[in-house]
Amino acid sequence: MTEEINQNYPKAYQQINSATKALGFDMASDVLTCSLLKTLAATKPSGKFLELGTGTGLSTSWILDGLDQDSTLTSIDNDAKFLAIAKDFLSGDERLTLVETDGAEWIEKNKDKKFDYIFADTWHGKYLLLEEAIAMLKKGGLYIIDDMLPQQNWPEGHQEKAIKLIKDLESRDDLHLTKQVWATGIVIGVKK
Repeated sequence: MTEEINQNYPKAYQQINSATKALGFDMASDVLTCSLLKTLAATKPSGKFLELGTGTGLSTSWILDGLDQDSTLTSIDNDAKFLAIAKDFLSGDERLTLVETDGAEWIEKNKDKKFDYIFADTWHGKYLLLEEAIAMLKKGGLYIIDDMLPQQNWPEGHQEKAIKLIKDLESRDDLHLTKQVWATGIVIGVKK
């Protein structure tokens, strides 16, 4: 067994990846994480999905690739130039709603919505408003975060934040939790 991705990449992935590199965005989810996101998405037929932190849409394309036709994905980002790439290559998918807004505002306005799957790939729903994000999960819903192993692009002091987040998640009694020392460091929680 190897870490090679021996499956089809999403149709728009290479175009999004090229545009992402041209823009100089270096915080996109790695391909191993994206493959896992797709696989986990396939476990929630007719599901309601939420991605906090669209970026340029690389992980979004993989999540969409795992969805069935009756599922929906709402993806939030506050950076128009990054979101523009996702819009260029993914907006034709009727299952997807891309929203340009501040994550905190969106969570506050939508805190009564429930989701089968939340990929928290930005501050809100991960380091900020964690309680509110987890409250948005349905029973059996997946809470997924990546970048829990030290990354080259982490600012000074970020490792301490990641360690605290892991401890906070481990102390919760409303999640079944698995930490994976793989890819960029992935945590998967399932709402009890």
